[in-house]
Amino acid sequence: MTEEQQSQSPANDLQLVIITGMSGAGKTVVIQSFEDLGFFCVDNLPPTLLPKFLELMKESVHKMNKVALVMDLRGREFFEHLFKALDDVAEISWVTPKVIFLDADDATLVRRYKETRRSHPLAPDGLPLEGIKNERQLLEELKGRAQLIYQTSSLKPRELREQILQEFSTNAKPIFTVNVMSFGFKYGLPIDADLVFDVRFLPNPHYVEHMRSKTGLDEEVSNYVMKWSETTKFLEKVTDLLAFMLPQYKREGKSQLVIAIGCTGGQHRSVALAEKIGRTFQRDYNTKVTHRDIERRKG
Repeated sequence: MTEEQQSQSPANDLQLVIITGMSGAGKTVVIQSFEDLGFFCVDNLPPTLLPKFLELMKESVHKMNKVALVMDLRGREFFEHLFKALDDVAEISWVTPKVIFLDADDATLVRRYKETRRSHPLAPDGLPLEGIKNERQLLEELKGRAQLIYQTSSLKPRELREQILQEFSTNAKPIFTVNVMSFGFKYGLPIDADLVFDVRFLPNPHYVEHMRSKTGLDEEVSNYVMKWSETTKFLEKVTDLLAFMLPQYKREGKSQLVIAIGCTGGQHRSVALAEKIGRTFQRDYNTKVTHRDIERRKG
């Protein structure tokens, strides 16, 4: 790199992680883990495009300084260009590269291919083991250039994910996020909800005329919803249930959980209860509360 190029380099380094390795060894789990860590991720980037990609990243490195790329046998001309691309990256002063290689023993890879009913990219019409052996031979040199090698034969996806998060997480903010959402059943179920609670059995402020135009964010409406014994019992039971479930989801490696609270229109009861449940768990989890349909009536 010339002195002029160096003077134009961004002040912040670009953290570049290149993910490669044996097909079926867990690259999908790894790239999803980097997405959860806030990396800009690209799957199956051809090595020939890496220089151009980095040129584009140079303009945005102050906004996007963490990038993870998957490069594997799906990319054409893989071995002809990858090593040159790695050498070129090593010469760029503002890029800090790291290569991750994922491996697993032959028996494990064969079992995974049989479970998914996919054919190996190097043996589309042959036996999976034939493709695995060819791929292992082709990747031998690349494995020697990796800074991190993960042997995934005995790792569950959750365990592999935990290793990636432990190695690359620099964010003190909890990775596991609890999203509490209110919604109205009349507008349909949220497609991204993990847990849905129906609170249409509770007394409805909609039938109190002066509350009809208000929402569960208004203190008067919230107090009305909370004053009933049915509400108290519901909150006790659902809070106890979630207090048990949330650590289990987190331990299993889930990055976020969407808890949907639904009433008829998504304006009164569900809003007040979503706010209450969100406040209950915000001390222990990174918690966000949203109200999908709160403005629908105005519309």
